[in-house]
Amino acid sequence: MQLRDAPFYHDVAEGPPARAWWLHAEDGVRIRMAYWPSTNARGTVFLLPGRTEYIEKYGRSAADFAARGFAQVSIDWRGQGLADRLLDDRRAGYVQDFPDFQLDLDAVLQAAEQENLPKPYFIIGHSMGGSICLRALMENKPFNAAVFSAPMFGIQLSALMRPAAWAISWASSRAGHGHRFAPGTGQETYVLDKPFEGNSLTTDPDMYRYMQAQMRGYPDLALGGPSLHWLHEALRECRTLDLRPSPDVPCITFLGEREQIVATDAIAERMNRWPNGKLEMVPGGQHEVLMEIPELRNRIFDQCAALFAENS
Repeated sequence: MQLRDAPFYHDVAEGPPARAWWLHAEDGVRIRMAYWPSTNARGTVFLLPGRTEYIEKYGRSAADFAARGFAQVSIDWRGQGLADRLLDDRRAGYVQDFPDFQLDLDAVLQAAEQENLPKPYFIIGHSMGGSICLRALMENKPFNAAVFSAPMFGIQLSALMRPAAWAISWASSRAGHGHRFAPGTGQETYVLDKPFEGNSLTTDPDMYRYMQAQMRGYPDLALGGPSLHWLHEALRECRTLDLRPSPDVPCITFLGEREQIVATDAIAERMNRWPNGKLEMVPGGQHEVLMEIPELRNRIFDQCAALFAENS
């Protein structure tokens, strides 16, 4: 695999020095990968972002892991960040099939092997990245331990809205309207559309400003709401994975007590049938538990480091 240098916006990432590369997945889609080294690293953490996210967002987490002796890798998934966007409207979240994200992760793993990144490998999946992470573990990708941050094992919908979401998203895709935004969403990215007060991501105002500064400084990273096709494929992927047994990988799932985006019942049910996994509720935390107030962040990163050290 030929790695070519890709742009990386160091001024808003605020982490240690990183290197970014362009990669091509097996089907030809171009993605972006970032690597943050750590002196005498005890392994590499593959941090899988959620929907709308991009590698610079995790510069601060790279600093947290570097301080604990771990290197970090992150990914611009197809359809977001600086990776190839898949629709003419680049602000609409879209993927043709959710398992396509495994092609992106496979390319990153191949690059990691080529560059001899420190082993063992560990994995963290946030939100949509949690769904991608779960499938990766079920497919026996080479990770010694896993952490989930508010994973998308299901999407939070009311009992009335769930059948409507299935019906509308399915019908729209079949009728050629799958590229349209899901109801209630649009082109504006969340952190610029919503003020800090009342947001559903974090209780830390500094972290919210951090995310806003990235969007204002580099609008090419921004992504708006999900398309109807994305919604249908996400619902289908959650249902598919829910039918499968939990993988035999040690894991911790962190879930904020004030979670409003992913389905908390689906997370609790999954962790109840994960023999070597545990669910950690984050007091007062919202969706972005890795971007909460410093006290909570430090506790979470310490637990991640302990899990990884135990499984090295």
